[in-house]
Amino acid sequence: MSCIIPRYPVHLIDVVRIDNGSRITIRPTLPQDVELQRAFFRSLSAEGRYCRFLTRLNEPPEALIERFACIDYRSHLALLAEVFEDGQETMIGEARYIVDVRAPETCEFAVAVADDWQSYGIARALLDRLEHQAAASGIRRMVADTLLTNRAMIGLASRTGYAVRTNRKDATLARLEKTLPPPTTPQTKSRAGCVGRLSGSHHSP
Repeated sequence: MSCIIPRYPVHLIDVVRIDNGSRITIRPTLPQDVELQRAFFRSLSAEGRYCRFLTRLNEPPEALIERFACIDYRSHLALLAEVFEDGQETMIGEARYIVDVRAPETCEFAVAVADDWQSYGIARALLDRLEHQAAASGIRRMVADTLLTNRAMIGLASRTGYAVRTNRKDATLARLEKTLPPPTTPQTKSRAGCVGRLSGSHHSP
């Protein structure tokens, strides 16, 4: 895999203490994070993978992993959450948005957190930072699809100001939509969950 690395947004690197007392690092992804991405995908339960991609995947397609790693931090931003235990780096969550090329003020987003790390505020921490950077980049609307059965994500979306409606094209999905306010700095924490597809269509990484 080869890709041009734009200027790395170091201002998005942060260390956060989550609700179980652990310290996690949140940072933008890099091309060399491919193996971390693979390991994270494999760490998700079948339910977690289905929740994230809205399709059954046993292994991530190689093309998808490469596209996940090659980002420009503007039209495609990805943040990961990781912990360091016994000298080993482990990815435990991710959030990304991709700008709609047909409507540049709109982006589709996705969030996923490893099963064992849910309910500690990681999804909220990732989503807060994703929204803040999207607003700072001129994006004014964030959208996503999630399963109607994904109560954790629907609850998080409702608490953070997203309108939640049944998807008009698929009655099994909820459509999440939010108009972003002007950029702000506060960061808060809540419950983890997973959302999104961002694979296999025109707005995919």
